[in-house]
Amino acid sequence: MYDLIIIGGGPAPVGAGVDAAPKKLKTLVITESFGGQSITSDRIGNWIGEKTISGFDLAKKLEEHLRAQETVEIKMPERVSVVREIPCSDPKRPCDFAVETDTGNRYQAKTIIVTSGSRRRRLGVPGESIFEGKGVVFCSTCDAPIFADKRVAVVGGGNAGLEAVVDLFPYATEIYLLHRGSELKGDPVTQESVYANSKVTVILNVEAQEVLGAEFVTGLTYKEIKTGEIKKLDVDGVFVEIGAVPNSEPVKGLVALNQFGEVVVDHRTSATSKPGVFAAGDVTDELYKQNNISVGDGVTAALSAYGYLLGIKKQTVAAEKPNDHP
Repeated sequence: MYDLIIIGGGPAPVGAGVDAAPKKLKTLVITESFGGQSITSDRIGNWIGEKTISGFDLAKKLEEHLRAQETVEIKMPERVSVVREIPCSDPKRPCDFAVETDTGNRYQAKTIIVTSGSRRRRLGVPGESIFEGKGVVFCSTCDAPIFADKRVAVVGGGNAGLEAVVDLFPYATEIYLLHRGSELKGDPVTQESVYANSKVTVILNVEAQEVLGAEFVTGLTYKEIKTGEIKKLDVDGVFVEIGAVPNSEPVKGLVALNQFGEVVVDHRTSATSKPGVFAAGDVTDELYKQNNISVGDGVTAALSAYGYLLGIKKQTVAAEKPNDHP
C-alpha cells in the first residue's frame, strides 16, 4: 500500500514526485518513459533556468531529479490501463485505489495523481514522423523561437492553429496557415489578428500531403480539395496544430471528464471530482498546456494529496489573522 501513486513521466509527475518526497510519502511513479511530449523537441527555449535545452536532455534531467528522491519508487516501462476505487465498508474512512497496468501488475494507494499527459493528433502524411523534432513540431509556445527568421507552415484552422500563428509573429518571416475548411474556425478576434498580419498567408480548402526534407524540413506539399492540384511550399518548419487527445482513458468513469476527455480539476487544488484523486498537466482542463505550468500544477497536486492524507484543508495565507500589535 502506497501513500501516493503518480501516473506519468513528464514535467507534471516529476514536479509532483519531487515535492512529495520531503513529505516522506511512500510514493510510486508509474510511467512508460520520461520527458512527455517534449522528448522529440530539438530545442526548447522557454524551460525556466535553461536558455535552450533539447527534449532528450530535459527528459534526462527530469528522470535524474526524480530518481534522487529516496522515498520515490519508479516502475518503468509500464503503462497504466485502469484506476479503480477499492470498495470500503467504513463510511468514515476514505476508500483506497487500485492501479492496474498493461503488464498485469496491480498496485494500491491512498491517493492518486493523474499526470498522464496527452498525445497530439497527427496528420498521418509521409515525412511527418521522419522529421518530427527536425522541423515538424507540435508545440508553438515551446518551439516558436527556434524558427526566428525562417519560413513556416501551420496546419490547422481552429484556435490551436491560430494561436500558433500568433506565437510565431515575433519570429518567423513568412507564415502559411493551411486549413481544410472554407473558413477558419477559431476565435474571431484571433482571426482578425492573423488576417491583419502581413507575414501571414491563409490557404483554405487544402489538405497537407507530404513533409519534405533532407536532414531537416525543407518543404510541405498540399492538395487543393476542389481541383486535386498538388502544390508545394518551401518552408523550414511545419507546426501541426490539429488538436490533442488527453490520455485520460485509465480514469474514465472514475473522475469527471469534460466533452474533450480532459480531467476536470479544481485549479486551486488540482482535485478531481473523486476525493483522493488529483490531476495535473496536459491531461486536465488546464487552459495553457506548457511544461512550466505543468510542473507547478504537479506540485499543487502533491501538496493537496499530502493535505488530503492528513485531513487538512488549506486556506490562503491572506486569510490568516495578523498578530495583535500595539
